[in-house]
Amino acid sequence: MIVCHCMNITDKDIDNAIDWMRASDTRALITPGKVYRALGKSADCGGCMSLFLATMRKNENMEVPIELRTLRDTRIKEKRSCKATKKS
Repeated sequence: MIVCHCMNITDKDIDNAIDWMRASDTRALITPGKVYRALGKSADCGGCMSLFLATMRKNENMEVPIELRTLRDTRIKEKRSCKATKKS
């Protein structure tokens, strides 16, 4: 199915790009911009973005790598502990 008519990108193209990026770097955060660049294209009108994102979300390799999932929690805990320390 064609997802982006401006750049002629199909759902298979998106899946292949995501699979390729995940295979080359298991810790990569995959964004629509990175998918476009991997395909050698760029976003044009943006009308396809909701379908483009929905297609990306369906891919099994779109999950945030497990070792990166707790980064936000760690930063929140660090900020809280910094606020609790006394200033001299």
